[in-house]
Amino acid sequence: MKLKRSKGLMIIPTNAMSDVAFLLLIFIMLVALINYRKEVKIDYPEAREAVAKVSDKKNLELWINQAGDTFMDGNPASLAMIQDTIDDLYRNAPDTRVHILADKNTPYKNINKVLQILQFLEYRVVSFVVKDES
Repeated sequence: MKLKRSKGLMIIPTNAMSDVAFLLLIFIMLVALINYRKEVKIDYPEAREAVAKVSDKKNLELWINQAGDTFMDGNPASLAMIQDTIDDLYRNAPDTRVHILADKNTPYKNINKVLQILQFLEYRVVSFVVKDES
Protein backbone atom coordinates (compact mmCIF):
# COMPACT_ATOMS: atom_id res chain seq x y z
CA MET A 1 0.00 0.00 0.00
CA LYS A 2 1.37 3.32 -1.06
CA LEU A 3 0.92 6.30 1.29
CA LYS A 4 0.40 9.77 -0.05
CA ARG A 5 2.42 12.62 1.34
CA SER A 6 0.66 15.88 1.71
CA LYS A 7 2.44 18.87 0.24
CA GLY A 8 0.80 21.24 2.74
CA LEU A 9 1.89 21.93 6.31
CA MET A 10 4.73 20.01 7.86
CA ILE A 11 4.09 19.00 11.48
CA ILE A 12 6.96 19.49 13.93
CA PRO A 13 6.73 17.55 17.18
CA THR A 14 6.76 20.02 20.06
CA ASN A 15 6.85 17.59 22.97
CA ALA A 16 10.70 17.54 22.83
CA MET A 17 10.87 21.35 22.81
CA SER A 18 9.77 21.56 26.43
CA ASP A 19 12.56 19.16 27.42
CA VAL A 20 15.16 21.27 25.66
CA ALA A 21 13.82 24.45 27.25
CA PHE A 22 13.87 22.84 30.69
CA LEU A 23 17.49 21.66 30.28
CA LEU A 24 18.51 25.09 29.05
CA LEU A 25 16.87 26.70 32.08
CA ILE A 26 18.72 24.35 34.44
CA PHE A 27 22.02 25.11 32.71
CA ILE A 28 21.52 28.87 32.98
CA MET A 29 20.57 28.62 36.66
CA LEU A 30 23.66 26.55 37.48
CA VAL A 31 26.00 28.88 35.63
CA ALA A 32 24.45 31.88 37.38
CA LEU A 33 25.15 30.33 40.79
CA ILE A 34 28.89 30.16 40.18
CA ASN A 35 30.53 33.02 42.06
CA TYR A 36 34.29 33.22 41.80
CA ARG A 37 34.61 36.27 44.01
CA LYS A 38 34.87 35.76 47.74
CA GLU A 39 33.00 38.38 49.67
CA VAL A 40 32.74 39.30 53.31
CA LYS A 41 29.26 40.19 54.57
CA ILE A 42 29.25 43.90 55.38
CA ASP A 43 26.63 46.64 55.35
CA TYR A 44 27.86 49.27 52.87
CA PRO A 45 27.62 52.98 53.66
CA GLU A 46 25.42 54.91 51.24
CA ALA A 47 26.69 57.53 48.81
CA ARG A 48 24.74 60.62 47.84
CA GLU A 49 26.35 60.96 44.41
CA ALA A 50 27.26 58.30 41.91
CA VAL A 51 30.99 57.93 41.42
CA ALA A 52 32.88 56.80 38.36
CA LYS A 53 33.01 53.05 37.93
CA VAL A 54 36.39 51.40 37.54
CA SER A 55 37.24 48.04 36.09
CA ASP A 56 37.71 45.28 38.62
CA LYS A 57 40.43 43.46 36.72
CA LYS A 58 43.33 45.14 38.50
CA ASN A 59 41.92 45.72 41.97
CA LEU A 60 42.99 44.66 45.42
CA GLU A 61 40.00 44.55 47.75
CA LEU A 62 40.56 45.15 51.46
CA TRP A 63 37.50 44.27 53.54
CA ILE A 64 37.05 45.46 57.12
CA ASN A 65 34.14 44.08 59.11
CA GLN A 66 32.48 45.57 62.18
CA ALA A 67 34.80 43.76 64.59
CA GLY A 68 37.87 45.21 62.85
CA ASP A 69 38.97 41.99 61.16
CA THR A 70 40.72 42.59 57.85
CA PHE A 71 40.35 40.50 54.71
CA MET A 72 42.27 40.70 51.46
CA ASP A 73 40.28 39.61 48.37
CA GLY A 74 37.89 37.73 50.67
CA ASN A 75 40.56 35.86 52.67
CA PRO A 76 41.55 36.73 56.26
CA ALA A 77 44.75 38.78 56.34
CA SER A 78 46.90 40.39 59.00
CA LEU A 79 48.04 43.99 58.72
CA ALA A 80 51.62 42.81 58.04
CA MET A 81 50.40 40.63 55.17
CA ILE A 82 48.43 43.55 53.75
CA GLN A 83 51.50 45.78 53.98
CA ASP A 84 53.69 43.23 52.16
CA THR A 85 51.10 42.73 49.42
CA ILE A 86 50.62 46.46 48.84
CA ASP A 87 54.41 46.95 48.83
CA ASP A 88 54.72 44.29 46.11
CA LEU A 89 51.85 45.89 44.18
CA TYR A 90 53.55 49.27 44.31
CA ARG A 91 56.70 47.83 42.79
CA ASN A 92 55.18 45.51 40.18
CA ALA A 93 51.88 47.14 39.17
CA PRO A 94 51.62 50.70 40.49
CA ASP A 95 48.33 51.35 38.67
CA THR A 96 46.50 48.65 40.66
CA ARG A 97 43.64 50.23 42.59
CA VAL A 98 43.13 49.37 46.25
CA HIS A 99 39.45 49.24 47.21
CA ILE A 100 38.57 49.60 50.87
CA LEU A 101 35.22 48.02 51.71
CA ALA A 102 34.18 48.62 55.30
CA ASP A 103 30.94 48.00 57.13
CA LYS A 104 29.12 51.27 57.81
CA ASN A 105 29.18 50.50 61.55
CA THR A 106 32.93 49.82 61.64
CA PRO A 107 34.74 52.16 64.05
CA TYR A 108 37.05 54.54 62.22
CA LYS A 109 40.07 53.38 64.24
CA ASN A 110 39.83 50.00 62.47
CA ILE A 111 39.77 51.63 59.04
CA ASN A 112 42.56 53.99 60.04
CA LYS A 113 44.95 51.05 60.60
CA VAL A 114 44.72 50.19 56.91
CA LEU A 115 44.92 53.84 55.89
CA GLN A 116 48.12 54.26 57.91
CA ILE A 117 49.69 51.38 55.98
CA LEU A 118 48.69 52.99 52.68
CA GLN A 119 50.00 56.36 53.85
CA PHE A 120 53.29 54.85 55.04
CA LEU A 121 53.80 53.14 51.67
CA GLU A 122 52.68 56.32 49.85
CA TYR A 123 50.14 54.35 47.85
CA ARG A 124 47.82 56.79 46.12
CA VAL A 125 45.45 54.69 44.00
CA VAL A 126 42.83 54.05 46.70
CA SER A 127 39.02 53.98 46.58
CA PHE A 128 36.39 53.69 49.28
CA VAL A 129 33.53 51.51 48.07
CA VAL A 130 30.03 52.65 49.00
CA LYS A 131 26.51 51.67 47.99
CA ASP A 132 24.51 54.04 45.82
CA GLU A 133 21.41 55.39 47.63
CA SER A 134 19.10 54.90 44.66
